[in-house]
Amino acid sequence: MNIFRLTGDLSHLAAIVILLLKIWKTRSCAGISGKSQLLFALVFTTRYLDLFTAFISLYNTSMKLIYIACSYATVYLIYMKFKATYDGNHDTFRVEFLVVPVGGLSFLVNHDFSPLEILWTFSIYLESVAILPQLFMISKTGEAETITTHYLFFLGLYRALYFFNWIWRFYFEGFFDLIAVVAGVVQTILYCDFFYLYITKVLKGKKLSLPA
Repeated sequence: MNIFRLTGDLSHLAAIVILLLKIWKTRSCAGISGKSQLLFALVFTTRYLDLFTAFISLYNTSMKLIYIACSYATVYLIYMKFKATYDGNHDTFRVEFLVVPVGGLSFLVNHDFSPLEILWTFSIYLESVAILPQLFMISKTGEAETITTHYLFFLGLYRALYFFNWIWRFYFEGFFDLIAVVAGVVQTILYCDFFYLYITKVLKGKKLSLPA
């Protein structure tokens, strides 16, 4: 554990909580991509199957359970409780174009050809592109609510902090995971344009709009 890992985890948790509070307080999931949230639920489910096989620490187990529970709670709110407010007409990204190639890649490039390892690798690859339906939805509608952009910002911040976590671990622990790093770099790049717009518009009180 280091400061970048800890703050990254907290940023990730903050993003999830912000989204849940937004939906619950407004009683609406307008502007939120249900497809991205389904992908994140799939990410956490396939990544944390080791909950049944290994115990690392109370912190590790607690965070895994929180991520899984919150991801499914979000999916429930979008597709069940507040389904009437879900904008399915704009949430049209073809997720099979992400899941199928990622699934194939996880079989071809992994650390160990075993079920748990392949599923873990699948989750790493899928997480790097799971936000695409949300970004696509924003570009299609032309704008995003401030609270949604805060969610995206903290999600991107989590990934950026994990990038520094990898640098720290490489220099001080000699640890390097090429699969996680490459996937993390891809995910960070996807957020770059959003970060620029967030800093130049949202923090100045302007409404965020992405090019269609």
